[in-house]
Amino acid sequence: MSKARGLADLGNVYNDGALSNRNLIINGAMQVAQRGTSFAGLTTPGYYGCDRFKANMTSGVAGTHTVTQAADGPAGFSSSHKIEVTTAEASPAAGSIIYLDHKLEGQNLSQLKKGTASAESVTLSFWVKSNKTGTYNLEFEDSTNSRDIIAAYTVDVSATWEYKTITFAGDVTGTFTSDNTQAARVLWWLAAGSTFSSGTRNTSWAATVNENRAVGNVNLADTIGNYFQITGVQLEVGDTATPFEHRSY
Repeated sequence: MSKARGLADLGNVYNDGALSNRNLIINGAMQVAQRGTSFAGLTTPGYYGCDRFKANMTSGVAGTHTVTQAADGPAGFSSSHKIEVTTAEASPAAGSIIYLDHKLEGQNLSQLKKGTASAESVTLSFWVKSNKTGTYNLEFEDSTNSRDIIAAYTVDVSATWEYKTITFAGDVTGTFTSDNTQAARVLWWLAAGSTFSSGTRNTSWAATVNENRAVGNVNLADTIGNYFQITGVQLEVGDTATPFEHRSY
């Protein structure tokens, strides 16, 4: 390869946002679990297991769960964030929810240019493993302006690590606050009652409506022993998922 070609390729990589510090997710490799590595009998929301990833569940009406930092991952990853059902709820009440989320501070999102004509698309990539196959919803929420965009993905093969990538279009409406408060969230929906699943997905940016957030989602809580694991979570500017950015800590 000529030096000119090499420089040109490097320029393309730079333009695609593929150099360092591109991952907007903190602890995406699930290496840090400062609060502890295993929490059992859970019925209420909280930060259990891996740092920065919150397990949200409705008290007493969505079963009970164990959340762990599991010593399990696809090639290149030694840990994952796992939620497992220990008491089942086959018919969730209308207001029942189970989801994992990751919060993002506004001061870390300036490069998204949200609320301008130059708003950037973002791509989320992650590894997922579950024994519950079927359709899941992934929500990217603008917490500042109560807006969201939602994509469906499928777990195709039981108990097998699968790589998923989802690109969300840029939003020309509503700017993020540029401080250390929550401006956005990524939500992995795992189960929901009709209050959160009886509408139509916002597949383009729109005002957040609860009924639209988990349409057609599987009910992870329907059987004891069902589990959901993620690792290698990366959110980056652009419409292309690049290799996971491993960082020391």
